[in-house]
Amino acid sequence: QTVRPEFLNRIDEIVMFQPLTRTEIRQIVGIQFKQIQQRLREQGITLEADSEVLDFVGDEGFDPQFGARPLKRVLQRRILNALSKEILSGRIQKDAVVGMIMNEDENGAKGIIFYNVDKVEFA
Repeated sequence: QTVRPEFLNRIDEIVMFQPLTRTEIRQIVGIQFKQIQQRLREQGITLEADSEVLDFVGDEGFDPQFGARPLKRVLQRRILNALSKEILSGRIQKDAVVGMIMNEDENGAKGIIFYNVDKVEFA
């Protein structure tokens, strides 16, 4: 195949694309998560997550073809939407410290569970 000269003359520069690594995706997840934490802190809610949750979000939000583009949708669906439901139901209130952990159901489906750190009793 050939490219028409009219099209070729419109190209100003070539940008080399380097695919993102898992480490870079994890760093992007960390940056996005800090932004979520800041938004919640403004509402009086502290959000904590263990590394397993952030790794899960990174794995689910990574696409070899699109890189980190799907990541924001995963953060919205898995964390923000679920957390909003908890807040609206009254289970999470202002000045709460909320933790997130991974859960796996009997069918092997993984999900994120939110819990109020202040109300957790350790045996």
